[in-house]
Amino acid sequence: MKYCRFLIAIGFLIVSGCATGTVSPGPTLLVGLRQYDDDMHAIGSSVTRWPERQRAGGYLKTVITGTVGASHEFYRLVDLDIKKREYAITMRETSLRPDRLQEMKEDLVKMDDEVAHLKPIVRSQLTNLVSVQQDQRIEGIATIGLLDLALDFFSAPQSGNSINAPFTNVDQYVVTDLGTFSTVRLPQGQIYRCSLFGSGDEGAGIRCEADK
Repeated sequence: MKYCRFLIAIGFLIVSGCATGTVSPGPTLLVGLRQYDDDMHAIGSSVTRWPERQRAGGYLKTVITGTVGASHEFYRLVDLDIKKREYAITMRETSLRPDRLQEMKEDLVKMDDEVAHLKPIVRSQLTNLVSVQQDQRIEGIATIGLLDLALDFFSAPQSGNSINAPFTNVDQYVVTDLGTFSTVRLPQGQIYRCSLFGSGDEGAGIRCEADK
């Protein structure tokens, strides 16, 4: 009998499958990243709500530990993202001396540079999360592409709203993130529609079906 059990709290993810679909580390991390982003938007930009932002970061680090492992580089990315948010909120909501405001702006530039330095290291760590099996090749391609996009956009400088959905190439496949679902376009033109299911706490998976 198939079953699934996750021990994320102590840093291990044990996957044996489950009746509603296969859960695996890659989709679990994706769901965790999305939950973190949703939590940050829900918390809002009040200066006084910094403890909640810290808790959201702690949740994401727990998911990272249970999927990627003890990645100090990924943990640092989370810390930098939280610090950047606190800086942006403080600069917007608080009256600061001109010299302190300039100092914070310079710190933000340094933090963005560190984020850019860390991302290639984290990206290399994520390559071990996806095992593309023969019977789940499309799901594996979708997971690789979505993780690549998620890392690109994590703590990235805001450049305005784009009217185009983000996409990336995985070999000859095109993976497009449309928010509530994603698509994988094969070299022959066929399109698969993919959806995540599950949670970052208990494990998540991804399911793809040919678009009719």
